[in-house]
Amino acid sequence: MIQSIKYLKNASIINNNINFNARMISSAVASATPEAASSTQKRAPGIQGKSSGSIKTFKIYRWDPESGKKPDLQEYKVNLAECGPMVLDALIKIKNEQDSTLTFRRSCREGICGSCSMNIDGVNTLACLCYIEPNKETKIYPLPHMFVVKDLVPDMQNFYDQYKSIEPWLKRKSPPADGKENLQTMEDRKKLDGMYECILCACCSTACPSYWWNADKYLGPAVLQQAFRWIDDSRDEATIERLKSLDDTFKLFRCHTIMNCSKTCPKHLNPGKAIAKIKNRIITMHQKGQL
Repeated sequence: MIQSIKYLKNASIINNNINFNARMISSAVASATPEAASSTQKRAPGIQGKSSGSIKTFKIYRWDPESGKKPDLQEYKVNLAECGPMVLDALIKIKNEQDSTLTFRRSCREGICGSCSMNIDGVNTLACLCYIEPNKETKIYPLPHMFVVKDLVPDMQNFYDQYKSIEPWLKRKSPPADGKENLQTMEDRKKLDGMYECILCACCSTACPSYWWNADKYLGPAVLQQAFRWIDDSRDEATIERLKSLDDTFKLFRCHTIMNCSKTCPKHLNPGKAIAKIKNRIITMHQKGQL
């Protein structure tokens, strides 16, 4: 008798599971109808259904130093129904299917590495985070006011040399108290928010007019923000030395607070604010006779 009851309970559970799975399958089939698929396509940003045959025009800066030709804009047409939603997707599609000589940098495709920074429709941004606008042509250039290696690849050597010059690492004159790690309070840690997220894509620096004309002397927004990241770090013991190295007419004070840097940052950081804080620190220390 007990065994038959157990059997009936198990059979009831199995039937309930079968009914639940059947309802799930029916729901999935219903959502896969042409009407549902078309509504999904309408909701997807930057992508239209294959039936629409939306063709997007991209005009891309091309220059090959070995060709001996002048730079020009080359036109490519991409079917958005067969392309991902981001500008980087379109560039990869063009390189794979239309012109393998097109040259650009890319790596993570997630807005983390900063490799695919370029000027898209007049704005410095990351191609992997920039949605394709389907209803107008898009013009793509390398980052402005930098030497170009080829096509959309700028020469970043000067930018990296400037970053190296601020010595972007923790400097300690004494070992930690416990001999293990350098601790800081949660409040001190929060001071680094909005600075450590910088991925050194150079979008902000190449949007700055002061950097355009004085890139050999002015460090630029990205590097100065990184400098302040270490100046404001409670674990660092070289604050005075760092401020002294930045106390210069061109290195720091060539910034005229135009704020293009903060406006264009694809990570929504505020380099202009960091630069203002460095200036304030240096001026205050001068007033106190500490510099």
